[in-house]
Amino acid sequence: MVDVCVVGGISTGMAATLDNTFAALADPTRRAILSMLLEDDMAVTDVAEPFAMSLAAISKHLGVLTAAGLISQEKRGRVKWCKLEPDALRAASVWMAGFGQMEPVDLDAFEAFLDLEFASLAATTEPAPQS
Repeated sequence: MVDVCVVGGISTGMAATLDNTFAALADPTRRAILSMLLEDDMAVTDVAEPFAMSLAAISKHLGVLTAAGLISQEKRGRVKWCKLEPDALRAASVWMAGFGQMEPVDLDAFEAFLDLEFASLAATTEPAPQS
């Protein structure tokens, strides 16, 4: 039996996937790694090269990305390679697209509208001058 609790339109399993994805994307180093992997698969040592941190620290970042399903790692000979898994971002992308259905608010137009409304209100509520 699968325990599926739907909260906010997503299942518990989907919520956990989104949590892992967004947690992985929250770190700037991991986002930079993903950007690097957009170009091509890379050896772990090549991924680590531009960063001012140890190979062990980079390996931890790669582990988080792998656990979130955003990258895969495979050993080719003696070298470990990293590959971007773009489909892993699909669930997050679909979830975020749901928020895109709201119309963006033009704050400048809203401010102008409020100014007109307040001016109109002030004109109708001012007492008539006494003679």
